[in-house]
Amino acid sequence: MTTLVAVAGSLRQGSFNQMLLKAALEVAPKDVKIDVASIKGIPVYDGDIESAGIPEAVKTLKEKIAAADGLLLVTPEYNHSMPGSLKNAIDWCSRPPADAPRVFRGKPVALMGATPGPGGTRLSQAAWLPVLRCLNMTLWTGRLLFIANATKAFDAQGRLVDETAKEFLPKFMQEFAEFARKK
Repeated sequence: MTTLVAVAGSLRQGSFNQMLLKAALEVAPKDVKIDVASIKGIPVYDGDIESAGIPEAVKTLKEKIAAADGLLLVTPEYNHSMPGSLKNAIDWCSRPPADAPRVFRGKPVALMGATPGPGGTRLSQAAWLPVLRCLNMTLWTGRLLFIANATKAFDAQGRLVDETAKEFLPKFMQEFAEFARKK
């Protein structure tokens, strides 16, 4: 069985990225286990906090990423870039630096996201590239998934209703799982 860890980069209730993650869980292949991890409770990185010990929320996320066959980042786009909260969580998971290879090196990673804006999360996903490269992760580029105009892509109950995305998402999940399985 392939195990993926999925992290949504938005904490708010009613987040389009949380909705997209939920939709991804529903269409994931049966032979794929997806462990949803949270960035809630991870403090802003501070070397003094690190010196006192890695916070439990960070340890939990690090171990989930390290144990998984692949990482799915469901990233919003804030001010044409990645969300600081998700970047902060990944930064924490790279601490201490000597442990970063165990957590990230060669780890297959895929990006997807949703935003109410017209451009999707293209710029956020592009902003992640240097970070993923620095951590020596293996970016899956088989498909790009960025949902624009998310207010119309999900219904009032948070279900994905955009027909193009509904058709595309199962293929995305299947192909990423196959990629992660091969690594």
